[in-house]
Amino acid sequence: MKIKIKKNQMLDWAKELFPICRSLTGKGIQFSLRYFQKINPEFKLLEFKSGSKVYDWEIPLEWNIKNAYFRHIKTKKKYCDFAKNNLHVLGYSAPIKKILNKKDLINHIFTQKGQPNSIPYVTSYYNKRWGFCMTENQKKKLPEGKYFAHIDSNFKKGKMEISEAILKGKLRKEIFFSSYLCHPSMANNELSGPVLLNAIMLFIKKNFKNNLYTYRFVLLPETIGSIAYISKRFNLLKKNTICGFNLTCVGDERGYSYVESRKGNSLADKAMEAALKKFKKVKKYSFLNRGSDERQYCSPKVDLPLVAFSKSRDYPEYHTDKDNFKVVTKKGLDDSLKVFKNIINVFETSLYPKTNFICEPNMGKRNLYPTISQKGNYEKIRTRMNIIANSDGKKNFFEISSDIGEKLEKTLNELKILKKNKIIF
Repeated sequence: MKIKIKKNQMLDWAKELFPICRSLTGKGIQFSLRYFQKINPEFKLLEFKSGSKVYDWEIPLEWNIKNAYFRHIKTKKKYCDFAKNNLHVLGYSAPIKKILNKKDLINHIFTQKGQPNSIPYVTSYYNKRWGFCMTENQKKKLPEGKYFAHIDSNFKKGKMEISEAILKGKLRKEIFFSSYLCHPSMANNELSGPVLLNAIMLFIKKNFKNNLYTYRFVLLPETIGSIAYISKRFNLLKKNTICGFNLTCVGDERGYSYVESRKGNSLADKAMEAALKKFKKVKKYSFLNRGSDERQYCSPKVDLPLVAFSKSRDYPEYHTDKDNFKVVTKKGLDDSLKVFKNIINVFETSLYPKTNFICEPNMGKRNLYPTISQKGNYEKIRTRMNIIANSDGKKNFFEISSDIGEKLEKTLNELKILKKNKIIF
């Protein structure tokens, strides 16, 4: 497949990648990783050979699939056609080419009974089995008789790939972004995180030619990928990471949510709290409700200062064929990008602001304060003065912004004004 790139359009990137059948390994994820290399050439590939050990885990065999379906022998009607929807096949399914009766076939069909009109996403990565996925209502209508089941898949000793990019800054201290790229055709659960991560990279490169902090980005298969990456970069991650974000399910318009770090008090927790201050429909989950690669990044012996950011973390279309572009929208993706634009702007403006003055500076002579003293005038610049009052060089700006109680975008604009006028540094 020829790689086409539409610049700076997250929704278009996601739509181009949507039809591809991705998994932990194989041609689908390999193509997708290379697609993002065209957007951000800084990405370099790391390879892990099948069978190699990563802590308590083992890199699986490389899996690829060409076609799959089952067909009623008498009517010749075809069901679970992989060519029409790649969710119709159990992820990492073993190959099968066999005639069997309906009763035996049913034992290899997966449905979501609570959502009878949805095709579920189901996998069996580490135990070989074969299977199909279809709606519960479709399964109920299968006629009696014999069926020919065909899954044209294969396993081989190959590799698992991870993409890593580093935007070096003046400081070695790193802000870490991770997202996974291992699911087939699901828009929010699969593609929204990677397209947002790439848009964040483009934003940094465009707006901060001499960035202060170093930014690390990874795209990988979920769970086994993050475990493998930690095994490769453990010392660097532990030494340099001061803040991190796992991006998942970030493309809808239904709200905002995040899973706090294991201890709940990291710089990433403070950044997310400030970034979502005064937003509507924000839900914070404790680490007890972890679900994605934060499980690995925040595990006790790794314990990175990282949170998982989502829009709607629990939504009915999750892990079904209904997770499509009715769920993910341009506005949903753009709103997520705005969150991280503000966070990055804080890092690159003044993470630990410190006033240049003993006592309050004379703001009036700098046209930063009303020169007529009258009741009500002070309210207009209260946020500005509160930033100065909290800028002791020890308190990070995310904490300052949260304490002030304003949206981060507003306090950030005031911070930039104060820095431009050399009130703080």
